[in-house]
Amino acid sequence: MSELEDFPPPRGHQQHADPARIQQNLLEEQVELWWFSEPRKSLLCYCASVALILGCGLGGVGLLSTTTSLSSEWRLGAGTALCLLALAVLLKQLLSSAVQDMNCVRSRRRINVLKSGGLSDVLVVLITGLSLLICGAVLLDIALAYHMPKPGQALNDMFISGVVLLAGGGFTVLAVGLYSAVVFLLERTRPEQSLRDRMVGIFTVSGQMRARRETASSLAQLI
Repeated sequence: MSELEDFPPPRGHQQHADPARIQQNLLEEQVELWWFSEPRKSLLCYCASVALILGCGLGGVGLLSTTTSLSSEWRLGAGTALCLLALAVLLKQLLSSAVQDMNCVRSRRRINVLKSGGLSDVLVVLITGLSLLICGAVLLDIALAYHMPKPGQALNDMFISGVVLLAGGGFTVLAVGLYSAVVFLLERTRPEQSLRDRMVGIFTVSGQMRARRETASSLAQLI
């Protein structure tokens, strides 16, 4: 026993690795956790998607339910467009949840695109906002074109609906633009540091594993 106690430990064993860093690196390799790597961004985009689904869905149902013979065409068209937009956003959320539950995607790049807060969410919200802008502009154009010769309640309702759609679409597009700019600026300041930390963690784990193997081999030879 005295010989074992006097035996100097291997040189690599003296460099202790950070347990928190090792645990973080191990967690980063779990595919199931890649879907939740950015919870704040995911929560923000999920809430935005829910707001669009509720807003477009309720607006479309409201227009369709108030369709009359005097305003059947524009209410039917606008209501149908809003319902389709709500279904498109809902379909994207259901598709992401289904892919996540089936665990059929093992690529980090694809997961970053499909997950809540990824590129697909940004594109869906942007397309929805542009569609709202187009619908609102069309309704406003029609209302202003026909309001001068024969004003009426139907044209007033069309004008108000166009303003609401235009405001909602403009706000959505502006929010997507600000969100993309903030994410772009944050990712430009973090990639080098993140990559450096990841490489240090890899070498730390490798060094610790090599040190343990050398220690076990030395003790086995000594015994």
